[in-house]
This record gives sequence, C-alpha cells and structure tokens, in this order.
Amino acid sequence: METINLMNSTLEVIMHRRSTRKYFPSPLTQEEKDTILQAAMRAPTAGAMMLYTIIEVDDQELKDKLAITCDHQPFIATAPYILLFLADYQRWMDLYEAAGCEARAAELGIPPRTPAEGDLVLALMDALIAAQTAALAAESIGIGSCYIGDIVENAEVHRDMFNLPRYTFPAALLCFGRPASIPKSPLVGRFARKFIVHQNRYQSFTKEELNEMHLPHGRHSFASGDFANGAQNVVQANYFRKFTADFSIEMTRSVRQMMDRWVGK
Repeated sequence: METINLMNSTLEVIMHRRSTRKYFPSPLTQEEKDTILQAAMRAPTAGAMMLYTIIEVDDQELKDKLAITCDHQPFIATAPYILLFLADYQRWMDLYEAAGCEARAAELGIPPRTPAEGDLVLALMDALIAAQTAALAAESIGIGSCYIGDIVENAEVHRDMFNLPRYTFPAALLCFGRPASIPKSPLVGRFARKFIVHQNRYQSFTKEELNEMHLPHGRHSFASGDFANGAQNVVQANYFRKFTADFSIEMTRSVRQMMDRWVGK
C-alpha cells in the first residue's frame, strides 16, 4: 500500500513547536501582536460566548512582579510580549444584569442562579483553547512562546495585580518573543501513543508497562539511583520535585481559594 504523506505547513508548526524562554529583546510589531490576538479570538468557543478575556501585560513593574510570584522565573520579566488568559463569566453576568435577565426570570418563575463549577470548567476550556491557538499562531510567524502554569498560584496577589472580579479565573500566562538562539537539543520526548490513546474506555497499566512508558525520559522508572532530594528512583525524584513541592502545595491552595470565591463559599 502506498504511504500518503499528509504533512503540511500547519502540521510542521504543531510538530516542531517547543517552549522558548530566551528571547531577543526586540519588541513584537503591532502587526504581529494583532495577528496573534486575531487568531486567538477565532478559536473554538462554547456557544460563541467567548468565555475568556485576554490581558496584554506590558507594564514592566507587573512583569517584574510576575517573575517573582510565578515561582521565581526571571525570564518572564524579559519577555517582549505577555498575554494573560482568563476564564471569564463576569462579562456575561454584567450583560445579564444590564438586560434585566434575573428580574424577567423571576416573573417567569425561573430560579435565578450564579456561575457554578460547570460554568467555570466551560470558561477554562474556552480560555485554554484560545491560548493554544495564540501559541500556534505565534509559532507560525517565527515568534516563540512559553506557558506559565504558575499563574494559578498566589491567587490574592494576582487578583490585586490585575483587578480581577469574582467570576474570572487565571487560566494561562503566555510569554512571547523571538527565540534568541536556534535550539540544538532534540525535542522533548513524549510517551508512546499506546499509553496515551485508549479505545472506548480508560485502561490502567501494570508496573512493567508503566516502566516501559517512562523509558523515553532517560532511565528505567524503578531502577535504584542517587538523587539530591532523597529519592531512590527517577519516579520518586519527580514526585518530590513536582508533586509534593512547595509550589504545588501553594497551587492547590490558591486554586481552591479561587474556586471558593467563584461559587460563593
């Protein structure tokens, strides 16, 4: 059977994108910024509601502070362009209020409601889809990017920094800039497809299969090793460095605080 090569320029961008943390200091042009934003705003969205807001962060004091509050990552302060993607139901709640929706619902005997957990998840989907569309659009015009997941830490600080109302939730922070150098290292490996793509229902794996899954990351998962954090194998090293680390504990506290505020607890 003849093999058909479906690779095109769009797939090339997707397959070769990597996180960029070192940038040339030159700013993005307004045309480049507009292109990235226009692409983000064309992303799929639930019910065409666009349940997200994008904040352009160009104030250097804010960028300097983000470099500290987002788990001490100095490169954030030097990124030529930064976008904060918020899950946002506040805009629709303001629109509903302006249109007299709650009063009319009462007349019709329909119980009023405020945004709850399901609405938050839907808005987070919208915001993250828009963010990834922006990242791919940027990559296609030679602009590198890096996600900063730590934006969901320090909820109270970030709320004050960006004047965030109740029904908003930081979904992602994206740094953009022209890569300062051509990467020499290979792309970071991914787990084999058979461990990620399941058919019809979730599949759990044996210890042997889990070990095989982790091999692309350099070592046998459960082989003895000597790690600075006291771990005895590479999986334990990840557990202590990522899962039980201070930043992870703060992330959980912060997310819980934001969710409680959203649902009114």
